[in-house]
Amino acid sequence: MPRISTETRTRNEEAIRAAMDRLLRGELPPGGRCDIKTLAAEAGVPRTGFYAKRNRDGSDRRGPYQHLAEEVERRLKAMQHAGAMLDPRDGQIARLKENNGILRDRVSTRDAEIAGLKEFRKRALSQIAAQHAELERLRRQLADGTVRRLPAPASAPLGSGN
Repeated sequence: MPRISTETRTRNEEAIRAAMDRLLRGELPPGGRCDIKTLAAEAGVPRTGFYAKRNRDGSDRRGPYQHLAEEVERRLKAMQHAGAMLDPRDGQIARLKENNGILRDRVSTRDAEIAGLKEFRKRALSQIAAQHAELERLRRQLADGTVRRLPAPASAPLGSGN
């Protein structure tokens, strides 16, 4: 014996189909998605009717509205395969994933640039340190008198460029 009358079940199925059509057209309630939970809430029926039940003997029996849950999932997959985006959050998620990829690329490029600049700085500091040490050595030799200053180069005579 069914728990609900045939008339109530028929009325509930009509409400579910109407809600299903609204959701699949993209008319989502605030905070809702195109899913079974929202479908049940919009149709005003318990969500448990969309899922299989287990009898006391352990055997499974279909939920009274399980065929409608399968239908909405089938229609939703077909629409998604065709490229329809019912839930604006799905588009937002796709955009955010794309932006995340772009930002990851930018970060890795910047990391490579920073690594190159660090290597350049290391080489430059090493060269500066070597030049400083050489200047100090030459100044000590000049102060000790072991090196004499070179005379200033003579300027070229005028008119020798002809």
